[in-house]
Amino acid sequence: MNSMPNLDPQAKAYLEGFNQLPELHKMEAQAVRDLFALAPPVEVELAPLAKVEDRLIPVKDVEIKVRIYTPEGEGPFPLFVYYHGGGWVIGDLETADASCRMIANKTGRVVVSVDYRLAPEYKFPVPLNDSYAALKWVSENAASINGSDSNIAIGGDSAGGNLSAAVALMSRDQNGPAIAAQVLIYPVTSLSYDTGSYQEFQKGFGLDRDLMIWFGDYYINSSEDTRNKYVAPLVADDLSNLPPAFVITAECDVLRDEGVAYAKRLKEAGVKVETSSETGLVHGYFTNMAVFPDRIKGSISNITQFLSGIE
Repeated sequence: MNSMPNLDPQAKAYLEGFNQLPELHKMEAQAVRDLFALAPPVEVELAPLAKVEDRLIPVKDVEIKVRIYTPEGEGPFPLFVYYHGGGWVIGDLETADASCRMIANKTGRVVVSVDYRLAPEYKFPVPLNDSYAALKWVSENAASINGSDSNIAIGGDSAGGNLSAAVALMSRDQNGPAIAAQVLIYPVTSLSYDTGSYQEFQKGFGLDRDLMIWFGDYYINSSEDTRNKYVAPLVADDLSNLPPAFVITAECDVLRDEGVAYAKRLKEAGVKVETSSETGLVHGYFTNMAVFPDRIKGSISNITQFLSGIE
């Protein structure tokens, strides 16, 4: 843990707790979900909104849940489709709830948070197809949720950042809904696990390298998938004609370097890109309102600024 001195004091406190957990990568997926479900609910400040409602939307032959956060005001509002993190294996609408409320409140967008199906019960491409179907639903039903289909941003954290990047590629490739912007918060963009940040933060910083491999192995069907651009956007041959991107990385995170690399490749492909590196922070901070409220506010204020520049 050679970089401990750079850690934000809240990150240190968070890691002390996290590092007392059993080794998650040695457990079964459902056991890890059950473990996190045991955590007592924490009171956090919730941003005021006009309303929050859960709705079921059709994808292929089933329905999945979305949670719709409507800001105060008249509308129709611009939209933001949000995909939660959790390595495609854990996480749900509750994980990202406080952060999604704040995004809706600060950006003045209707936020639609998507409860895509999880691996290993539903491996690639199911979580991605659910995510893309949710974008199409939002685009087609914008008026019914007081939203404007002419201004839809997408975004998410970690695996949700990966799904956002992949949804942007898929929408481009299939002439799908127009996406005004993509907000990628410490996204997974590659499953090679071999960057400098993977070496530097491989153990003791929350998302261990072994744990990330555990997530990746549950998500993919075979190693062939790691060469698929919809799994690993960094391997895509062509990143042109994608929506403007805001890429946020955490300094002490195994995923830092691949987030930076993806931003660089987008820029080289002519995409408008802004980046923000969160100093002293670790993976997972963005949806942990109990521990990192001020840093989350800072990030959302940067997101708001970025989105107002592309409207």
